[in-house]
Amino acid sequence: MARIFFVLPVAAAIFAGAVANAEASYVAPRGPGGKPDLNGTWQAMNRANDNLQHHPAQAALALRKGPHGPVPAKEVVALGAVGAVPAGFGVVVGDEIPYQKWALEKKKENQANWLTRDPEIKCYLPGVPRATYMPFPFQILHNEDALFFAYEYAGAVRDIHLTDPGPAPIDSWMGQSVGTWEGDTLVVETTGQNDQTWLDRAGNFHSEAMRVVERFTPRSPHVLDYEATIEDEKVFTRPWKIRMPLYKLVDDDAHLQRFNCVEFVEELMYGHLRKRPLD
Repeated sequence: MARIFFVLPVAAAIFAGAVANAEASYVAPRGPGGKPDLNGTWQAMNRANDNLQHHPAQAALALRKGPHGPVPAKEVVALGAVGAVPAGFGVVVGDEIPYQKWALEKKKENQANWLTRDPEIKCYLPGVPRATYMPFPFQILHNEDALFFAYEYAGAVRDIHLTDPGPAPIDSWMGQSVGTWEGDTLVVETTGQNDQTWLDRAGNFHSEAMRVVERFTPRSPHVLDYEATIEDEKVFTRPWKIRMPLYKLVDDDAHLQRFNCVEFVEELMYGHLRKRPLD
């Protein structure tokens, strides 16, 4: 029996090593222009949209009315298990987001008030990089002359420029993205985003000066290694990174559905304007 217990860990280690070696030597099928074929529907399978950093399972933070106005509280009764935050190991390299002192205080305030402030709740476009790791799939479509990202959430899209058009003419929700290739890695630089999007539901935010550099590298036929470097001299003390795998969807549901969520939030945002409010 002792031999069996000894052999199993050794076999597992050998198998894991073989998988790692296979992934390290993986060469993606060639697509348009001889570049790796990234066409397909992809999705992150993690808890980064709840909180980019390591976090335990917890009741959702909500608001209740106190004697002097809204105050933070754990609103367990209203949301129950449906609104609870699942645990996550985090995707921030080093698990530290290097906020400036004032910005860390704002992040904490955002987190305490996320049910009224998070742009996701109001169906605003998610911005970059958050669009990548929301709990919705996205599709990459490219040929030799064009590269396009389509997201299920709110019908968001990104038209990736393959030649640099210069600075973005105006700040926008999804910004301006420019793509280049470094070997088999697709590198996308995004600038020109407004300051209205958040990075997750935990109140992590940025300014209009944010610059995001994403790297998409094929690891296997069904996995992309994703890395994003975030720079924002107005909010952070230094650049920082997030890292995660993205998985290719292959079942019958491997195409984008419609999640045009604007109509879902009309009552939330404008219900108070009704002449006769709903009960």
